[in-house]
Amino acid sequence: MDFQVRILNKSGLSEETFFPPGLHKDPPEFDMKWAREEAELVMFNAVKDLLAKTRLAPRDIDVLVVNCSLFNPTPSLSAMIINHFGMRSNIDSFNLGGMGCSAGIIAVDLAAKMLRERGHGGYALVVSTENITQNWYHGNERSMLIPNTIFRMGSAAILLTSHAGERPRSKYELQHVVRCHLGANDEAYKCVFQRPDDRQFIGVELDKNLVSVASKAMETNMTRLGPLVLPWSEKLVFAANWVARNVLRMRVARYIPDFREAFDHFCLHAGGRGVVEGLSKQLRLTQKQMAPSANTLHWYGNTSSSTVWYSFGFVESVQGVKRGDIVWQPNCTQPADPPAAPALGSASPPLHPVDP
Repeated sequence: MDFQVRILNKSGLSEETFFPPGLHKDPPEFDMKWAREEAELVMFNAVKDLLAKTRLAPRDIDVLVVNCSLFNPTPSLSAMIINHFGMRSNIDSFNLGGMGCSAGIIAVDLAAKMLRERGHGGYALVVSTENITQNWYHGNERSMLIPNTIFRMGSAAILLTSHAGERPRSKYELQHVVRCHLGANDEAYKCVFQRPDDRQFIGVELDKNLVSVASKAMETNMTRLGPLVLPWSEKLVFAANWVARNVLRMRVARYIPDFREAFDHFCLHAGGRGVVEGLSKQLRLTQKQMAPSANTLHWYGNTSSSTVWYSFGFVESVQGVKRGDIVWQPNCTQPADPPAAPALGSASPPLHPVDP
């Protein structure tokens, strides 16, 4: 307990974050019933709010993609949403599990590809969440206790469309999604690993190499994303640096492109204080540019795959997005979204308070 208190005090989380209903019981409840209640609470409200904002009926949805890494009951979470809202029987439904904090962007990529495959206009609903109730670790291994201190309850719902007629009221266009998978490397494969401890308590172990693996994944993604989004001035400097190091064999430091020249807003994954500060330092972000993720972590904690959408909510409600701005959500899997184009996107975390 002392270890968890120390981690919590350094985490940057406020007392306003949310634990699920079962954990408020005396004694706490961790069974399937309460895990389902948590899932229903966050997912149903997110979808309900989104449908109200976009003035769509549940039967308008053509594609549904739900992602939750650690809670995958039968019937699935996607089936729970279909049943609750009475969606069509011919809906294309997917339920992604075990894919971690970047699964929300993976779900967006899948939804966008499904819309393109349809060949005509459609609506795709993405719901990103994580479940705390059944994944509370009851053992004593420190590497598996950390998730208890930083993960919190939350969910976000996002709507995409390929309907040409929706262009006038669309908020954003999904311009690029760059994905990489380092799972072939054992170090990367085991850096976040669910397993039982010596006393058979199941938990998620965060390996000491997690930060270095995440940095390597970010570097790989940025290398692939850069040519798609960076201005020519940055591309030329990067190319000259590459030639100097690899062709002329000069001893010069590797040049890291300035992605601030390509994006107006940054929605980092609020995975923890070290994650936010480390990514901000790597990208050379200002306090204002890192504020969406820092505030998300402070007020809501690590809500896993939905954190990039909570950060997006901060950008919209506090900082403001104007026509022509480009938003980047780097989370190992990375989308870049400029507003006012044909994909209708609307995330539904609550509006953000702002630190005084």
